Amino acid sequence: MAVYSIVKIGDPGDSVLREKASTVKKITPSIFKLLDNLKDTLYEANGVGLAAPQIGISKRVVVIDVGEGLLELINPEIIEYSDETELDVEGCLSIPGARGEVERYSSVVVKALNREGEEIEIAGEGLLSRCLQHEIDHLYGVLYIDRATRMLE
Repeated sequence: MAVYSIVKIGDPGDSVLREKASTVKKITPSIFKLLDNLKDTLYEANGVGLAAPQIGISKRVVVIDVGEGLLELINPEIIEYSDETELDVEGCLSIPGARGEVERYSSVVVKALNREGEEIEIAGEGLLSRCLQHEIDHLYGVLYIDRATRMLE
């Protein structure tokens, strides 16, 4: 597979980071390739999550690995979230060198399709919850800096 350049704020073509990504209507070999390329790019960058818009592809596809194994999510959406929230520090591969405090739900349940086109639900808390929310935000053109209560040096 391939390792892609990650689109960063200020790059030509960075407008893809501010667009609402299109829904995947059919899982095809090109979606398999996209998932594989996202995985390779994520691991090469030593990240925990990567959304397709971050490699310049406006599709509702994300990959996440917070140390519990790779999650491949197609058309993910949050269907439940906790009343409790947590304030913690986040960064983003598309905004290198910056960090900010972001309030997120403590736990979420996400519905998505897996690589086989089967509907799955992922319940996440802690880092997984935060990562799911962060990556799904990318699919709506929202960056963590839009939600940050305070940016850090």
